[in-house]
Amino acid sequence: MAATTMMSQMGLVGAGAYLGSCPKSKLSSSQLIGAASPSLATFRASTLSVRCEAGGDNPTGGLREATDRATKKTITKENILKHQETDESEQRSVFGAQPTPGALYPRPEVERRPETGDRSFTSVFAFDGAAPETINCRLAMLGLVWAFFSEKATGLTVFEQLYMPGQTGLVFFVGAVQLFTYASLVPIVNGESTDARSFGPFTARAERWNGRLAMLGFLSLVVTEMFRHAPVFH
Repeated sequence: MAATTMMSQMGLVGAGAYLGSCPKSKLSSSQLIGAASPSLATFRASTLSVRCEAGGDNPTGGLREATDRATKKTITKENILKHQETDESEQRSVFGAQPTPGALYPRPEVERRPETGDRSFTSVFAFDGAAPETINCRLAMLGLVWAFFSEKATGLTVFEQLYMPGQTGLVFFVGAVQLFTYASLVPIVNGESTDARSFGPFTARAERWNGRLAMLGFLSLVVTEMFRHAPVFH
């Protein structure tokens, strides 16, 4: 009994101390006094801790702000113009043409980036827009992983999983395209490119190169299976 009373008092003291350091909280220390058990006091204190750290009355907003601080960097127009002037790859397109302001293709970096350029549908989905490569890279990475595990499990090629009667691969493919397209477009239409986010090794550069390799790998997989008429990974 004495041990239970001591634990209850410790829980109340800890919660009261935390209340003093969390001005946004609406739970006063008097509400914790008289708690019948240490578990109740501990539960109330831990709940208050989560609410305080997540932003008081708006936990979602606090979580988003914390995520932004950890992963997001601001890309300004000055940064883009400086990179555009100094980076050799920005002086010409993949076809060797000089980027021209106002042209359909190629466009200068400051015009094609979501942070400073036009975020209309035609601009975002243009050949040098922010959406096509991002979406295709992510779908290719997903498709390659999916093909590996599905072929191991079913013994069917990619085409067989998509078009053979009784298979649900086509349904999942259409759903994945819709989901990944929407998820990729949300930050772009809000003026945020993939270069604005990074977390440890997960950078935009790493995603682009992994995605490009995945696109080549998935194309090679499909072509190989067309000639072999057998799954590569089985």
